[in-house]
Amino acid sequence: MSIRHLDLLLTPKSVAVIGASERPGSVGATVWRNLRSGAFAGPVWPVNLKHRTLGNAPVFDSVGDLPAAPDLAVICTPARTVPGLIEALGRLGTRAAIVMTAGIDGETRAAMLSKAKPYLLRVLGPNCLGLLSPHIGLNASFAHIDARAGDLAFVSQSGALVTAVLDWARPRGIGFSHMISLGEHADVDFGDLLDHLASDPHTRSILLYIESIESPRKFMSAARAAARNKPVVVVKAGRGAKGAAAAASHTGALAGSDLVYDAAIRRAGMLRVFNLADLFVAAETLTRFGRNRDTALTIMTNGGGAGVMAADAAEAAGVPLVELSPAVLATLDQALPATWSRRNPVDIIGDAPAQRYVDTLNALLAQRDTGAILFIHAPTAIVRSDDIAQACLPIAKGASGRLLSCWLGDDAVRPARRLFEEAGIADYATPEQAVNAFAMLATYWQNQALLLEAPAAGKPGEPALARARAIVSQAIGSSQLLLDEASAKALLSAYGIATVETVAVAPEAQAAVDAASRLGYPVALKILSPDISHKSDAGGVRLGLHDADELRDAAQRMLDTLRARQPRARIEGFTVQPMVARPQAQELIVGASVDPVFGPVILFGHGGTAVEVVADRALALPPLNRVLARDLISRTRVSRLLASYRDRPPADLDAVCDVLIAVSRMLADLPEIAELDINPIWADASGAIALDARVRLSPTPVAGASRFAIAPYPDGLAQAVSWRGHPIQLRPIKPEDAELHSEFVARLTPEDLRLRFFSARRELSPSELARLTQIDYDREMAFIAFEPDGVRPEILGVARAACDPDNVDAELGVIVRSDLKGQGLGTLLLDKLVAHLTARGTQRLVAIVLRDNSAMRDLALERGFVADRTWSDPGTLRLVLPLQPVSASV
Repeated sequence: MSIRHLDLLLTPKSVAVIGASERPGSVGATVWRNLRSGAFAGPVWPVNLKHRTLGNAPVFDSVGDLPAAPDLAVICTPARTVPGLIEALGRLGTRAAIVMTAGIDGETRAAMLSKAKPYLLRVLGPNCLGLLSPHIGLNASFAHIDARAGDLAFVSQSGALVTAVLDWARPRGIGFSHMISLGEHADVDFGDLLDHLASDPHTRSILLYIESIESPRKFMSAARAAARNKPVVVVKAGRGAKGAAAAASHTGALAGSDLVYDAAIRRAGMLRVFNLADLFVAAETLTRFGRNRDTALTIMTNGGGAGVMAADAAEAAGVPLVELSPAVLATLDQALPATWSRRNPVDIIGDAPAQRYVDTLNALLAQRDTGAILFIHAPTAIVRSDDIAQACLPIAKGASGRLLSCWLGDDAVRPARRLFEEAGIADYATPEQAVNAFAMLATYWQNQALLLEAPAAGKPGEPALARARAIVSQAIGSSQLLLDEASAKALLSAYGIATVETVAVAPEAQAAVDAASRLGYPVALKILSPDISHKSDAGGVRLGLHDADELRDAAQRMLDTLRARQPRARIEGFTVQPMVARPQAQELIVGASVDPVFGPVILFGHGGTAVEVVADRALALPPLNRVLARDLISRTRVSRLLASYRDRPPADLDAVCDVLIAVSRMLADLPEIAELDINPIWADASGAIALDARVRLSPTPVAGASRFAIAPYPDGLAQAVSWRGHPIQLRPIKPEDAELHSEFVARLTPEDLRLRFFSARRELSPSELARLTQIDYDREMAFIAFEPDGVRPEILGVARAACDPDNVDAELGVIVRSDLKGQGLGTLLLDKLVAHLTARGTQRLVAIVLRDNSAMRDLALERGFVADRTWSDPGTLRLVLPLQPVSASV
């Protein structure tokens, strides 16, 4: 739904427990006890017809008898009572409720939501454990223990996982800002909570346990926004489910739903872990080591075996070990015995006294090029482990951002481990666990880099869209939902994908011979049948036919074989194509299918007839640009074969990327595409060429830009207008505009920068530039004005608005080049933005303007903005433009 009233759900000032009880083992009794025994400072009111008092608290017969509307109501009563209670609470003024009741059927659920809607009353659940907000002492759950206050938020579809994480975290001193059990998430869902937690001052990192997602674009927008601000870690259950086991294409068979979730989590800038143990490790890492950005590791240990284990784990996880510099080696030579390892891992020898640990740590931390330090200690009888910890603490406390620890063992090292944990040092049970935690963090930062990519739906340059749509329309009109090879290749050609010339002929040997005489030998012969999708498997492909006799014989044998094996298959003819001689080409597959949750997905991998056996593939959500396409390629083993090796030059990766981007654009433009395979596509130093293709269509749209989980670049909003008597273009900003935008900002005067950004800085960091140019088009819009003529276009002005997740308010910013002010450009940009926001249903456009910014104030007032008289900031004005009628309940 939205973030509306989630503050009342998570940080209420008063709570009512409906169904509060003293019956042992009941949900109502447990929730009541947890609320009363915690540190929650506000009033907690019990509601139950069967009790007069609970302890020393008077019990109210009904919601209507409460002394005031509670911010939060916790409902622990039978399913049939829930809709009526929600209506009574809404009428009273309550705007948040937790429904713990299980067994609510579809009709009752619909009634509950219907009763909540007029009041914008938010419902957590039903069938949930409840929630805990330790920073206000709130335990509105039936968990067995309370949570410590901290800065991790945990949101789970499983109540059992909430209690398990609670049990694990408490003895380790790890605390939480919120712990939330979603239950059946009839109303409040992951997207809502991610939007709220992204700006929650008590939350630094977010953990999610996900079983299903039902609003993918909302989830992706919220996840990407949250992940820009703080780490988000996901456990996704249900890894074994297949999305399309009996699909008509290799892509459909390969693209299991778990792989799509993996691609979505990666694209949103989050980190995926695969089990509860890894979730705990991630929680430890994010809490105590989450800001580290080192890419390499130095291992120090008092045991050679432990160091070797850590080094092996690093190699397996792709974590590079630092090569120690001469300066570090020289310092360590002074501090360590002559028998020390003199390499990484740094083995300080098993008899090391406490001072040797101190000296080694000091030497490694003094040099920044040693990266992160993994401190490993195995207990000995020579010196107590806690004495070592105590001696190292002064150094370790100041280096928690670079230091991981592993105190091997149990009883002997427990005091030492506790000392390091209390000092905020990330600690792990084994060397492998520590190294894997470091690798997790590296993956997280890689995903963050992808998060900054918000590309257009395709590469620059228009496809032959009319021709492509004609092919699709003609096929659907004739009920030919599986395109024949010639039509599929024609569709690819319309999008600039190189294909081998293919001629379709009648199912007669002589027709194939006639075609081959025009094309030239040698040729490939393939069967043309709507009922045979995988032609090679059925015996419907013959390659390298060198003359008419060989071709004639192959055609007749193919017909005989297929009629015997598949007598019901419709044989429409053959396709004949020249053999392509590219001996150094690598066989690839590029495909697309439509996931039932996340919509269109793109597949890349090792192609050929054994594609499903090799199963070397990776998935990505469209839209793609070159950076994202290259990342997709890099996640396959075949990517190493595309690089140069031995006498083979590297393949033209840009050409492969162009194919991927073209497929991304095709999925946006042609919503009837259900599945697509280009297999094989050959790639070598001279480019990429499609040898075979199949496309399955749907008579009803299943793809299209509207089904993308991430909104693509809105090409249709570009507009040519006249300004000062000559044409300029107004269009949405693109990620590719970063350099132009940086130049635009550099040309602004310090005063104009101050008035727009409340700061006179003229240089933007790369992350700031990315944030301004790589926007979520589902929630933000920035229109730029530029002159398309000339050697290099220049940005003349920008108008942008960022909408809140409810699409109620959008915050405005407008700036034009300093030498072009007062010439009507700001008005053009503002009017364009207002029209767009009005069309998307945004209710208000809001501008916060410095009081001395007379130009912006006058422009806003001229276009119908009004001053907010309740605004109390003496240095700024809040100007508001209503765009839609605002309902009374908002």
